[in-house]
Amino acid sequence: MIRQFIFILLLNLTFFSKAIAQDSTDLLMDSLVKALTYHEKTDISLTIASLLKDDDWDRTLYYIEVAKNNAIKSGSDKIVANYNHEAGNLFFGKDALDIALEYYLKAYDYYKKNAPSKSSVELEQNIAITYGRINELEKARFYFKKLHTYAKKEKDTILIAKLLNNLGSSYLDSQIDSSNYYFQKAKKILDKVPKEMHLKAYLNANMGRAYFFKDSLGEAEKHFLLSASYIEKDTGASARSLGWIYNTISTYYEKTNQLDTAIAYAKKANLALIEKEFSFENQAALQTLYKSYLQKEDYKNSAYYFQEYESVRDSLDLEKKTANLEKIKVEQKYKAKEEIRKLQDSKRKFRNYVLVLSLLAILLLLSMLVVRFRNKLKSTKLEKQLALSKQRELDSNLQLKNKELIGKAMIEIHRTEIIEEILLDLKKVKRRVVKKETQQAIDFIAKRLKRDGNSNIWEEFEMRFERVHESFYENLSIKHPELTAGDKRLCALLKLNLTSKEIAQITGKTPKSVENARTRLRKKLAITHSNTDLSFYLSNLNR
Repeated sequence: MIRQFIFILLLNLTFFSKAIAQDSTDLLMDSLVKALTYHEKTDISLTIASLLKDDDWDRTLYYIEVAKNNAIKSGSDKIVANYNHEAGNLFFGKDALDIALEYYLKAYDYYKKNAPSKSSVELEQNIAITYGRINELEKARFYFKKLHTYAKKEKDTILIAKLLNNLGSSYLDSQIDSSNYYFQKAKKILDKVPKEMHLKAYLNANMGRAYFFKDSLGEAEKHFLLSASYIEKDTGASARSLGWIYNTISTYYEKTNQLDTAIAYAKKANLALIEKEFSFENQAALQTLYKSYLQKEDYKNSAYYFQEYESVRDSLDLEKKTANLEKIKVEQKYKAKEEIRKLQDSKRKFRNYVLVLSLLAILLLLSMLVVRFRNKLKSTKLEKQLALSKQRELDSNLQLKNKELIGKAMIEIHRTEIIEEILLDLKKVKRRVVKKETQQAIDFIAKRLKRDGNSNIWEEFEMRFERVHESFYENLSIKHPELTAGDKRLCALLKLNLTSKEIAQITGKTPKSVENARTRLRKKLAITHSNTDLSFYLSNLNR
């Protein structure tokens, strides 16, 4: 009843806020028509897009395009840079990190040529955070450290604390001691700033994660509770902030098997994100809820939240976003290589021109031969560059296909495991039920689940794998005929350059079991006493 009341209250608030937003949008549209300069038209179009972003994304995209056209017509690099910055913010708010990063980097091309300003500092923070969220941690740290130097120079203590917290977060998965070093430095600063609730909430959540990784569960829980206390005191906290804090805490309680507390915080996250239903944070909250209820054997709630989770996950179109991210990374690397190549070509041409001019008077015939040779060399280089470009494209396509293959396999395996667990639980329930009608209903549900989970995951995986890596299994069988089906499957996963932890997630085994299987496989492949890397050895089998 309380949840329904809160939901109705939020709906009413949303209705009134939408009405106000619509009035504001209408006024801005009138202003857009009356605007005299391209600068004004750009700013008004972006403001309209910002007002529409949560209710009508198609119209938002239209006004982003209008802003772009007016920014270009203005002829001002600064206006174009500001447009790219604001457009990046709009896509970042929709979790379209690939597109946001593309806009941010375009804006940064302008700002990096000028002295630091409030806009450039904000942009560098956005770039750093985006790189952190897509797991490009080295690039994220580069921008965080650059901003840290600027903040120290400006004596901006809050910005320093924020950057120290971000630096600590970037080391959480690899160097816990480095994480704690930065977190403790941030804590010393924030202890002197009692009103900074928002940043304290994030810092304590991260410190809780660090202590959890060090198995200091008492300290971890203390910091998580402090984090919840601080974020609830922050009256201006956004839905995204509340969702992240509550999700982080619920994940901790789920991993420590305190399921009721995990469910309570996951519900808080879900409720905070009620207007941002189709977001990664809400997806995480729903995942915690259905898993926790499943462990509690509350199948009704587990099935409900699993359906909600599937709906959100499908809407996010994760595979498409991953492909877009890879595209941006490849384009950035290619752009950097192209700039180096152009610089080298310019140096070589300058050197050749000097040589030709100095010898022209006395070696006219020789200079003609040099020109001919140079043209031939240039043609050969272009052919080589074309071949390299094609190879890079093939490698990029192969990586994307591998990621798609792994992603689909993990989704199918996860779905099948859930169905199998539910079928087992249905059998237990059936044994306890006396009524025949109930037993028939359970049998009907079980049949439907069996039909959905009837596909042979590994056969489909191996069929898809053969399409991408032709002749791999054939060459493996010729060279090592004694391998079992399980050995061949492990070889295929290693061929995809997966870590033991990733293989464990796909196969449902422990990382330790996977390590032991790898050791046994090395013996069967007769590479136990060599320095040959197992994945490298397998990657060369079908070449």
